[in-house]
Amino acid sequence: MKAPLADRIRPQTLDEIVGQTHLLGKGKALRNVIESGTIPNLIFYGPSGVGKTTLATIIAKATNRKFHKLNGTSASTADIRAIVAELDTLAAPNGILLYLDEIQYFNKKQQQTLLDYIERGEITLIASTTENPYFYIHGALLSRSTVFEFKSVTADEIVPAVERAFAFLSAERGIEIEVDDETVRHIAYSCGGDVRKALNSVEFCVLSLVPDSEGKITVTKERASELTQKSAMKYDREGDEHYDILSAFQKSMRGSDADAALHYLARLLEAGDMPSAMRRLMVCACEDVGLAYPMIIPIVKAACDAALMVGLPEARIPLADAVVLVCNSPKSNSAYLAYDAAAADIRAGKSGPIPRQLQNKHFDGEDNNNKGQFYKYPHDFDNHYVKQQYLPDVIKSRKYYIYGDNKNEQAAKQYWDKVKK
Repeated sequence: MKAPLADRIRPQTLDEIVGQTHLLGKGKALRNVIESGTIPNLIFYGPSGVGKTTLATIIAKATNRKFHKLNGTSASTADIRAIVAELDTLAAPNGILLYLDEIQYFNKKQQQTLLDYIERGEITLIASTTENPYFYIHGALLSRSTVFEFKSVTADEIVPAVERAFAFLSAERGIEIEVDDETVRHIAYSCGGDVRKALNSVEFCVLSLVPDSEGKITVTKERASELTQKSAMKYDREGDEHYDILSAFQKSMRGSDADAALHYLARLLEAGDMPSAMRRLMVCACEDVGLAYPMIIPIVKAACDAALMVGLPEARIPLADAVVLVCNSPKSNSAYLAYDAAAADIRAGKSGPIPRQLQNKHFDGEDNNNKGQFYKYPHDFDNHYVKQQYLPDVIKSRKYYIYGDNKNEQAAKQYWDKVKK
């Protein structure tokens, strides 16, 4: 069975790798390390399809160590032991270079198995992961490795790879492939920074067409759009991408940028993750708009209820309304900060007995010489207010809530300043 196109035209040199100029450009640290021929333990961190495996393969060819490749999704501790068994034998006289793809799927015990050999220099580890290594990789392994972050490849950087892929398929299949620049750029821009997806799209386009009477295939933008319309979706509900999008969504609403917020809402809804979008939308309405416009909370709740009622794709309409409303609303986190300050006191043990006048007691024991609850009912006084102590004695002068500088809270402040004067 023929390997995927991305494997058949995998780059063989550093200069052929698409993107990652911040790591592999002339004079960059990682390139200099590779060209030195002395390879330390490395961890490659970044999204799929950006060259991590390709670079590991190129590095393997630059060393005279025995090369082994394992995948964290399928490898076991027995596989590691089998590799270790080759040490100090004719099979691996200069040591072993192990490339461990998707290391985040290795459990703690499996990762610890490698430590002794890595520490002695008998195994050089190159690991790759799509998840944050500082969360998923054992600390001892991290301390013995250098982490390099790979970035999504830009569309302009992917264009040459797409052109090379069409040329490769033309030569491989012995047919003429006609494709214009607009179609090439469409494929490059539709892959979400994933070179592998772009190359797969190229192969799909060619395989989906039948040569004409002259043995020529013409790849149109319409055909490319048909096969790549969903290829830009990069979303894993369990991975970093999920939390990055949610973080960007909420921060864009908090920052009052409707365009960015709608962009991230679209990424969530196109991936079918409406619950996460609604949850962050409700949180933002309460946390970031809050008392500056309190009525936004039931409004956003109604929009979320409507979205659940109609379902996707129509749910995008009330949710878009709510997102723009949150972005355009004045902002205040005064109540949220006040609560956090109160909770910090509780966690620090600053509480104390509830004042007698607030307790739910209607009788006094014989040991109480000052009998009576002494609660003052505010509605019996002018403006429905009377001054009395509500906080426990140990924090009776503590101030948690500070009025926000928005119109709504300042109006409340003026009212209560006048009443409490």
